[in-house]
Amino acid sequence: MHLIEIWGYCAEGKHRILVYEYLEQGSLAENLYCNVIDWKKRFQIALGMAKGLAYLHEEYLEWVLHCDVKPENILLDSNYQPKVADFGFSKLLKRVDVDVYSYGMVLLEMVTGRSPKTHIQTFGAGGKVAEKGLVEWVREMVKGDAEMTSWIDEILDPLMGNTQCDKGKMALLVRIALQCVEEDRNVSPTMRQVVEMLL
Repeated sequence: MHLIEIWGYCAEGKHRILVYEYLEQGSLAENLYCNVIDWKKRFQIALGMAKGLAYLHEEYLEWVLHCDVKPENILLDSNYQPKVADFGFSKLLKRVDVDVYSYGMVLLEMVTGRSPKTHIQTFGAGGKVAEKGLVEWVREMVKGDAEMTSWIDEILDPLMGNTQCDKGKMALLVRIALQCVEEDRNVSPTMRQVVEMLL
């Protein structure tokens, strides 16, 4: 349900074409920075992505690793239900660490509205300015306030504001994302575990 459907293909000489089903709302990347998808849709997109990747990793006939999970490769139908697309770099592998990590990065981008490539300036002791990557910044915000009294407001996408935001669900997305991007692969969850946490 959360994988793009291929209707046909051509592989004759230089003519190489894949024909996918048409998804009306385009990619997650096209919608993420233009205030179109509200917080409720963002949570449903996160869940749908996790279901699609979990299916690839655990229920398909072979172990499949997508290898290129990013907003550009998540397509949205007319109801903003996500479908994982672009398997051009997919491989049959036994390890799924790369997809789990990439999924976590997409979650952070969806919640914060910041690209994983951006650096956030913070002010430390003595007014010193430091630049931090997205993961480090979010991790420090969460660690500094375990009760979620202020950190969630600080990291939410400023373009979206807090209107009709279920902060509990957004905090859950952040915590799952941080687990997915753990350096120690032994502590990061499988996509099946992610689905269970989201449900």
